[in-house]
Amino acid sequence: MKKFTKLWNAVKIPLLAILCSLVAGGVIIAVTGSNPFKAYYALLQGGGLAPKSSYASYKSMLTDFMSYVNYFTPMIFAALAVAVALRAGLFNIGVSGQMLAAGFTASIVVGYSSLNAVLAKPLVVIIGLIVGGLVGALIGFLKYRFNINEVVSSIMLNYTFQYVISFFINTFFVDPVSRQSKEISAASRLTLMDTMVGNLKMDIPLGIILALLTVAVWFLLEKTKLGYELKAVGYSRSAAKYAGIKVGRSMVLSMTISGALAGLAGVTYYLGYVGSIQPKVLISTGFDAIAVSLLGNNNPFGIVFSTMLITLISKGSTYMKSAAGVDAEIASVITGIILLFSACNAYIKWKMERNRREKTNKTKEDK
Repeated sequence: MKKFTKLWNAVKIPLLAILCSLVAGGVIIAVTGSNPFKAYYALLQGGGLAPKSSYASYKSMLTDFMSYVNYFTPMIFAALAVAVALRAGLFNIGVSGQMLAAGFTASIVVGYSSLNAVLAKPLVVIIGLIVGGLVGALIGFLKYRFNINEVVSSIMLNYTFQYVISFFINTFFVDPVSRQSKEISAASRLTLMDTMVGNLKMDIPLGIILALLTVAVWFLLEKTKLGYELKAVGYSRSAAKYAGIKVGRSMVLSMTISGALAGLAGVTYYLGYVGSIQPKVLISTGFDAIAVSLLGNNNPFGIVFSTMLITLISKGSTYMKSAAGVDAEIASVITGIILLFSACNAYIKWKMERNRREKTNKTKEDK
């Protein structure tokens, strides 16, 4: 019973945030003259969680769902990256830049090589982890050694990677037709594109297998000495230092792990979902991951479910526009409202606890 109560206390505020956001979004949709229920059902259809009235050749509800899984795979790792940094009291707002650095490095080292799939795919993952981890370690080191705010350094690195990598793509690796980076080899791609399964052509994301790392991240944060140290540093660095915890080491390690997960998000996105890099564009995944992590209460398992929700809203917005006549930007509004309510997590928790204590005290007085 205690375990159920603890679980309910952990999920009731995110559920309240989602419910309030959907209600607020529904009001906005209704004000624009559309049917909220039809719009939300269209979101489900766009993500492959509800059937459409018709499908193109070789397509079905299953192919839509696999495309949705392919879309949310990078977000899981990006949100985990944010959560690990937050556990140590750090804010990794540079996830998008770390994704870009890892994706570009893996593309030029493996994506444009002639390596076969057996060697190329694992090497892509390893490079993503290493490059992302190195960038994260640099941010953590700057914070520890020079007390440079990690938000500032990560934002500056975002811009640095964005424009330096854009220069190299436009100079050496640009596709003259698409004006994006050249397509990587099929052997190095972490998504099996247009794979025939029966009479269907579907995208099969191999990166989703790596989502099992969610369990490893949960175990690291909740069941290990390092996880305890990161939590202690996040609560109070001075108290952690007094207790004998090496605060600097914990900060650098947390950002290294965070960066490695961001790098994994980068390779599953650039060498999985899309297969190329658009110059001068920093994708929103790293910033959306903040909302996903907050909504998931910075818990690895909660992040999986919040990832599915946020990416469903984003993925289904295009179909919502065509099927229900609702502007796709409404989906961004709903996501923003979810973030707003999630940011009020601490206040809502305090308010609920206060009401509970007042109710308990009143019951005792009545007796």
